[in-house]
Amino acid sequence: MSETFTGRVWVLGDDIDTDIIIPTEYLAMKTVEDMKKFGFSPLRPELAGLIKEGDVIVAGKNFGCGSSREQAPEVVKALGIKAVIAKSFARIFFRNAINNGLLLIENDQVQEAVKEGDVMDVTPGEKLSVNGQEFEIASLPDNLLEILNAGGLVKAMRKRNGLS
Repeated sequence: MSETFTGRVWVLGDDIDTDIIIPTEYLAMKTVEDMKKFGFSPLRPELAGLIKEGDVIVAGKNFGCGSSREQAPEVVKALGIKAVIAKSFARIFFRNAINNGLLLIENDQVQEAVKEGDVMDVTPGEKLSVNGQEFEIASLPDNLLEILNAGGLVKAMRKRNGLS
């Protein structure tokens, strides 16, 4: 996951909780694919239909707060979001996202430097580049990179144990 990718930016605010990411009433749907069209609907009903494969979300503090539902990062990933960059993440959301192969990057400066629709280059573990500015980002530990590169924890463990 150290290869640079480019994505269009969607800007969200602070305290985007799991009920905003995927409201409770859609959790009974059979698959995450069924749920994804309702992603972020309480905040921006049109957003799920506008997100394209490879886009990135830039948000404020406490992204993913609320309940520990695993469907929240699954829906974000199913929408095609390649990375979420936020000032901070709720701890359980962070772990659920990594376990599902969704890249999260903490940075407290990028939100003020972007506007929706900007195009950002992301080099995981190194930097973010947008609007002529570069932002250094922390590298991830090898064990988390292994999980992200495999597409999630289950896939990483299957690969490690020669099952895939």
